[in-house]
Amino acid sequence: MHHFFVASEQIGEKFVRITGGDVNHIRNVLRMQPGEQITVSDGGDGKEYRCEIAQIEEDYVAAKIMWVEESGAELPSRICLFQGLPKGDKMELIIQKAVELGAAQIVPMATKRAVVRLDAKKEEAKRKRWNAISASAAKQSKRGIVPEVTRVMTFAEAVKYAGQFDKKLIPYELAEGMERTRKLIDEIKPGESVAVFIGPEGGFDEQEIELARTAGVEPLTLGRRILRTETAGMAVLSVLMFQLEAGKCS
Repeated sequence: MHHFFVASEQIGEKFVRITGGDVNHIRNVLRMQPGEQITVSDGGDGKEYRCEIAQIEEDYVAAKIMWVEESGAELPSRICLFQGLPKGDKMELIIQKAVELGAAQIVPMATKRAVVRLDAKKEEAKRKRWNAISASAAKQSKRGIVPEVTRVMTFAEAVKYAGQFDKKLIPYELAEGMERTRKLIDEIKPGESVAVFIGPEGGFDEQEIELARTAGVEPLTLGRRILRTETAGMAVLSVLMFQLEAGKCS
């Protein structure tokens, strides 16, 4: 079943009004007809509206609300991925996969060893692109929300921002063995918020690791192999998804 996001004001008591690019997608790409069912979310409250298309016009689609339920696609915990800025277009892939794996927010970080440096104009354009990718990935994976990609933060700003999270993790090649990693992951329970810090291609500077430790961020190892920046975050998110979903179902 196809899933669409709309603004909250487009959801009425009995009908949802879909506008913009999704109208062309419904009419000319999917070639949907009145009577077919879709799901709709406003991208913020986690609710899913099961609807039946009632009317397809040139500039809007009207869908009758059949019932409303909480989206079953959301993890029982809020996970934020703090990602050191990578080279090239890797950030786009990272955002797409992080959203698919259940991240609720992505924070790009300007770290000491990051090669990429964005000025204000470039950052604005990048952030617009990144949030569009997040919205597309959320639609594809039938998320109940559209995860936000925030402004680029310095590492110090990111560590301070992460103070609101219950658990804070930072993969680091010099961290203790897998037993400690397993213990840290096992301690995370559904309902607890989690911050995950991933370094850029050059990894984290030792001073950054020390700053993170001081702020209560727990270093952990991801094994004997050195993972690329675009792989490390996905490895952690995959493990967390399994851990939290298993806890939710137990």
